[in-house]
Amino acid sequence: MSDDMLERGMSTRREVLGDAHVDRAMADADAFTADFQEYITRAAWGAVWSRPGLDRRTRSCITLAMLAAQGSEHELALHVRAAVRNGVSVAEIKEILLQVAVYAGVPRANRAFSIARDALRDAAHPPESG
Repeated sequence: MSDDMLERGMSTRREVLGDAHVDRAMADADAFTADFQEYITRAAWGAVWSRPGLDRRTRSCITLAMLAAQGSEHELALHVRAAVRNGVSVAEIKEILLQVAVYAGVPRANRAFSIARDALRDAAHPPESG
């Protein structure tokens, strides 16, 4: 890591997603995907997630809504766990997904609820804990 944006991005990425996830992503990078890993670390995590305009909790709420609305299933599970790390409660995740149902459609929200429930169980934050 040779520049500030990349270093700031890696630090933020680790804080939000956890060392284990980032370590796996970096270890899985190869000649084909390494440039992409650097790009998302620099652009998403360094240039956007590290900005002062919104706190990480708010960024997590927005990200959950957008990923659910797009049907980005793999990313949604990851960001449900990240949202909990950023202080978003299980009850708030439920409310975000209800909002998605109204504006992006019931089928997208239905799938998002299922993914979120599984991700919360895996993260030892059962949905009943609110």
